[in-house]
Order: sequence, then structure tokens, then C-alpha cells
Amino acid sequence: MLKHTKAFSGFSVDDMGKAKLFYGETLGIDVTETPEGLELHLAGGGLPVFIYQSDDYHAPEHTVLNFLVEDIEKTISELTSKGVKMEQYDMPNGMKTDAQGIVRNDGTNPGPKAIAWFKDPSDHILALIQEQ
Repeated sequence: MLKHTKAFSGFSVDDMGKAKLFYGETLGIDVTETPEGLELHLAGGGLPVFIYQSDDYHAPEHTVLNFLVEDIEKTISELTSKGVKMEQYDMPNGMKTDAQGIVRNDGTNPGPKAIAWFKDPSDHILALIQEQ
């Protein structure tokens, strides 16, 4: 029924102004402001991710947006120079971040070569993923 229907993702924030500055200025994503919220225009030309204001906001505990990057260390360096703090995790499943906030995979486990997480001003968890 919905196989050929276009779809897009969206999530709420508690402060549109902070979201616009973070996604547009800090992350350098093309952001369009609409009467309903913000559209994040990501590489690849697909439909934008939509961000909208919530007066009853609660941050989710899962990753809401994943960014595929070629060089995770370089991307982390650029983000931290703009004040972004990488998250540190020590998970029961053996996933532990290193000093840079990266979980590395030597190929013996399923998943990407490297992954790291950071948060936006509304505490959404965002991920950097290096597949190669």
C-alpha cells in the first residue's frame, strides 16, 4: 500500500532558535525555516528532515539522525572545534567509546567501522558513522 509513497522523518525540539543555529551554523546543514518549523536539507537530494516545536518536549533515548562520514576523526575534530561534545558510553554489550568518543570495529563484529555520538541542544542523540 505505501511501497511507492514518499516519506520523510521528523522530530520535535524545545527551542527552535537553538535548533536552527545548531543544525545550520554548527553542523553546516542547509536549513529552511517554514511557518511549521525547520527543514533540514541533507546531501543526497531526498526529502528534508522536518523539525517542529513542542511545548511538551521530552528527549528520546535513541539516535534520531545518523550522518555517514568518510573520516570520523576529522569530522569529530571539526565538531569539537565548534563546541560540540562527543558522548562517552560503556555499554553492557561491550561497546565502549575511546577518548575521542568512537566505538571502533576491527571487522570481527557486524556494523560500521566506527561510530560516535553527540547531542543537539534538545538532547537528541545524533551519530557519526564511518563505514569504510
